[in-house]
Amino acid sequence: MNPLWGKVGIGVLAISMIAGCSSEVADQKKGETAKAKEKLKFSMSVTTSGNKYAEKSADVNKEKWVMKLEELSNTDLDFKMIPLKDFDAKMSLMFASNEIPDVVQNVGGATTKGMSGSVEAGVFMPLDDLLKEYAPNIMKAVPKEAWQETSYNGKIYGIPSWLSNPSRRATFIRSDLLAQTGLAAPKTVDEFLNVMRAFKKLGVENPYQLRENFKYADTILGSFDVLPSQFEVQGEQVVPKFFDVENMTKALQSYKTMFDEGLIPKDFASISSTDYGKNIESGKSGMWSANAQGLSNYRNKVKTAVPAAKVDIIPSPRGPENRGGHLLYSSINTSYYINSKVSKEKAVQIIRFFEWMTTPEAERYFSFGIEGDTYTMENNQVKFTPPTKPEDIDEDGFRGMFWFVHDVKYNKAKEELTPEGRDMMQALDTIVSKEGLGSVRFVPALETFSRYPDIAPQGDDVGPKLIIDHMIKMIYGKEQIADWPKVIEEYKNKGGNEMIKEATERYKKGNGVIVSENRS
Repeated sequence: MNPLWGKVGIGVLAISMIAGCSSEVADQKKGETAKAKEKLKFSMSVTTSGNKYAEKSADVNKEKWVMKLEELSNTDLDFKMIPLKDFDAKMSLMFASNEIPDVVQNVGGATTKGMSGSVEAGVFMPLDDLLKEYAPNIMKAVPKEAWQETSYNGKIYGIPSWLSNPSRRATFIRSDLLAQTGLAAPKTVDEFLNVMRAFKKLGVENPYQLRENFKYADTILGSFDVLPSQFEVQGEQVVPKFFDVENMTKALQSYKTMFDEGLIPKDFASISSTDYGKNIESGKSGMWSANAQGLSNYRNKVKTAVPAAKVDIIPSPRGPENRGGHLLYSSINTSYYINSKVSKEKAVQIIRFFEWMTTPEAERYFSFGIEGDTYTMENNQVKFTPPTKPEDIDEDGFRGMFWFVHDVKYNKAKEELTPEGRDMMQALDTIVSKEGLGSVRFVPALETFSRYPDIAPQGDDVGPKLIIDHMIKMIYGKEQIADWPKVIEEYKNKGGNEMIKEATERYKKGNGVIVSENRS
């Protein structure tokens, strides 16, 4: 055989093989491209979040906002809505029936009541590897505390909607009234009381707006770092903060002074959240506690009642240990879990769907809607008029419900369009973020909470019923504040000793414990 022809033959064969391989690679890429263009189809249970537009909809899947979301994210979504008021019961029923969609949204973390032990039972898949490979933006943005709350046994099961700043609540003041008094904004508890007294002289009905259970009315408790729903380490034990007898009695004495001098409503123990809001919005209140994001709403509503009114956020008064503010929230709002029966290929696409929500395209859609419909572009700037009619506000909120994965500290794109929004962001970033009380929290909750409901916290921001009842009696003068140690003994005897034992053991083992430090 001619050596030259041998070489030529080999060359032709090599070229043929390369061409074949190239053809296969090209076909594979075409296949991947075609697959990428296929719509991702999956089902998902979602809470209505109390949104009236969502709860009135005959079928949210046919709403234009959902269909636009499908277009932008190349998905075919099947949402199953769960009313917020029935959320835990409906979730429990869903798990009991074993009719579980591809993705489940929970209000809270992986082991909270709504999940009914499903994560522990293996209903959902661990997501660590998928998130690291396919959701780098989410992995980078989510705080470690949020991952803790969506994890179980060291594995991540849920993708959170997170709070980069868990300090949310603020002290509000009618600064127009403060100007009339000639006083500076109060920095200490004593100054706080003096401003209230000056407001009283001006004829303000409620210098400080207190309400039932001290909910959204715990500024003084925060100053002394004795929020009754929180736990802390004292010596070798984890105990409720109200075990600090010295500071608890000082806080109670401050509230009693406010009550005796008419600086808070006489019927504060029975004032509902509705009446609380009405008193503030009608101009009857001088100072109050509320979520900082409500600044714009309070300004608009109070000005409607009192045109000269001016509402601002100020630093919360500090107590003897330089503590101040309100409770630090959980680092998550909602979280999302993928059914373990979903294929890995589909799970990857679902992860990519959530990762898309961190993009500028997603932010613009969920913040402003559809160009030419709810907003326009001028000189590359968004022109958006926030809705004012209640039904339009609900519809705007409905669209925002589907922005599942993002930082819910505030909607920067939307808030920076208005003076009130810019003021709110500045207050959150420069005032509220520097205050707030941390706690030892347990996820899942202590088992003793369910065994002794009267001495368990009624919520993250409401102390045990037993404790609240005694606090009210002492402020009304029906019990002696000096008897607070007796209240602690009663708490211990009614199950508190068991609760403290469980809390301490969990803390020492690091079993489902999340510790947040006081801000300063």
